[in-house]
Amino acid sequence: MKIGNIGKITFALGLAVFTLLAIRLFIIPQTAQSPERTLLGHLHNIDLGEMPEFADINDIPTKKVTFFNYLRPAIEAQNQIIIHERQFVLAIIEQIDNGIGLSSADEQRLQSIVNKYQYDVKSFTSSTLSPLLKRIDIIPVNMVLVQAANESGWGSSRFATEGFNFFGQWCFTEGCGLVPTSRDQGKNHEVAVFDSPKDSIIAYMINLNTHSAYRLFRSIRSDLREQKIKPTAEKLVFGLVNYSERKHEYIDELLEMLKHNKPYLTGTKANA
Repeated sequence: MKIGNIGKITFALGLAVFTLLAIRLFIIPQTAQSPERTLLGHLHNIDLGEMPEFADINDIPTKKVTFFNYLRPAIEAQNQIIIHERQFVLAIIEQIDNGIGLSSADEQRLQSIVNKYQYDVKSFTSSTLSPLLKRIDIIPVNMVLVQAANESGWGSSRFATEGFNFFGQWCFTEGCGLVPTSRDQGKNHEVAVFDSPKDSIIAYMINLNTHSAYRLFRSIRSDLREQKIKPTAEKLVFGLVNYSERKHEYIDELLEMLKHNKPYLTGTKANA
């Protein structure tokens, strides 16, 4: 009987230790990490729903409010994702500076970010990762909204209605998109087609944060950051000089749109 009791006690103790280890290894880490994972999952899964028929909205103030309100959630979500990515890279740089090695999970996530921002790096050090921060930064919501309105005719263009392309983004593989009716002879570009307006927004923001044509945009933003100045749409729009063949005329047009539509962008006419 004594041997049986000892066996039971030993088994119970072993079970208790196993349970504690299981809690420590599986439950606690997941609980600690779940808030960020849950938030990022929510941001990635933002659904704008069915796109309104913007061309059928005759009242101009109503059309503008509807257009801005429809696209805004996806733009804000992408900026939040960018903020998380930026904070992660900053934390990694600090970790490296403190002589702390990177876990396999850290390296995997870092590599994913590096790939997303099309940044060529052979090793992860403070000096190689710091320039990456020029690319991992938010884009003012108002600038995105106004440029989308300009490029898509307030959501009524053929490219917006047929291809969910709100920013006139091109692609260069035959059949990759919609062929512009006014395409010059000898040109082979098409206007990209996306699965949703959200995908168009994601591609546009990655484009500004990675393409060599928008290096000026990123430099202006980085300089403002160093000066502790908020990078607003009015300040950053000058970095889009290469977005259109109209160059400075295009910038002036965007600045005028930002000024003229300020009441709608700030929401003061949300009930108009």
